[in-house]
Amino acid sequence: MPIVLIFLNAFSQTNPNFGPNVIIFDASMPSATIQSNLGVIFAQQSRSEFGTNRYAIFFKPGQYSLDINVGFYTQVLGLGRSPDDVSIKGSLHSEGRGARHIALVNFTRGAENLSVIPINDNPITWAVSQGTSLRRIHIKGTLNLANTNAGAWSSGGFLADSKIDSAVNSLTQQQWLSRNDAWGNWTGHNWNMVFVGVSNPPSGTWPAIPYTVISNTPLIREKPYLCVDNNDHYVVMVPGLQTNSIGTTWASGPTSGISIPIDHFYIAHQDIDNAATINAALSAGKNLIFAPGIYHLTNSILVKRPDTVVMGLGYATLIPDNGTPAMVISDVGGVKLAGLIFDAGAVQSPSLLQVGIAGSSLDHSSNPIFLYDIVMRVGGAEIGNTTRCLVINANDVVGDNLWLWRADHGRGVDWNQNACNNGLVVNGNDVTIYGLFVEHHEQYQTLWNGNGGRVYL
Repeated sequence: MPIVLIFLNAFSQTNPNFGPNVIIFDASMPSATIQSNLGVIFAQQSRSEFGTNRYAIFFKPGQYSLDINVGFYTQVLGLGRSPDDVSIKGSLHSEGRGARHIALVNFTRGAENLSVIPINDNPITWAVSQGTSLRRIHIKGTLNLANTNAGAWSSGGFLADSKIDSAVNSLTQQQWLSRNDAWGNWTGHNWNMVFVGVSNPPSGTWPAIPYTVISNTPLIREKPYLCVDNNDHYVVMVPGLQTNSIGTTWASGPTSGISIPIDHFYIAHQDIDNAATINAALSAGKNLIFAPGIYHLTNSILVKRPDTVVMGLGYATLIPDNGTPAMVISDVGGVKLAGLIFDAGAVQSPSLLQVGIAGSSLDHSSNPIFLYDIVMRVGGAEIGNTTRCLVINANDVVGDNLWLWRADHGRGVDWNQNACNNGLVVNGNDVTIYGLFVEHHEQYQTLWNGNGGRVYL
């Protein structure tokens, strides 16, 4: 059954060309049509751990009655100013697989900026592991972080700027980071549950109970997000910088920040763009959105302008083909990089992402660099190797949900084949990371040379 694409013919602020794998729904469309499209996408993506399709599903403000089952490389986004502007009556969920509903490889999926009203008070199940996120979500009920079967293990997840009206039940979820959230109560623990800036954390402390509670989030700017304004024009909202914060940014109204019109962005497409066209747009002063797809790069993408916003939709994926980093961010403040997969290429790169140059020394404390929802993989999907995944040379960088993975299964997996010394090397000072998942590298997983660093999970 083909996927029905919901687009208009002209491209403008009210209808940018996001490409064929951004599916846009509005509340005037029949629920059956929307549900059918969602079912086709999920059937294609449900077991596509190393597949090549990428999808972003947009919901314009309004009320919907739907069951949204989220598979691999699928991002579900509400387009309101606040999460409650998009209301899903039904379910938004990710399920473990097989008879035991194990979710240990439920990677690369996420949802942002919408509310969910469960039917008959049924819990919302979000059984996931690394490389996933829930952001700006309002669940008007209960959230389960695994299926309820005995042994339905999941391992790693991220919840930020979200409200759960009732309980969060961790069940067999092994490790989790919650940042700037609010809920009725939290139950359960296994290996490691970390709470930063949460308004109602559970009681108990490590090691008797594996809870780590940090009362305030020292420094954060929530992830930029797409929305439509009152004239149905697309904009990107960039939330304001916060220090010592607790709870969500939208508890008392829309999140404060600045609005950037969509025509200030260059929208890249996998079948059209390359490093040269993307770098030309960046040099012309544009911000950057990657439409869903896989981008093979013969040279590095160069982010040189302060305050540049770079966003990936639907787990857009960058692969360096000629042994360069896929992207290099100069020693400039205020860059926001969000929602991308970096896959190592067949020719060894010194790194996949370099933030700052060697010897970077500028102070960006008033305007930090932010990295949100970044996945890096060495092997698994592609035959690839790199010396390091992520190198942070700049000062005052904040990471918010990073998964840096040398593959232990999939394509091109062998000690001498998908080589990588380190997942993360930090040379800059005053670097802060919330949610640092680093696995299977051949030397130190993380090599931290800078001073004044902070890591939560």
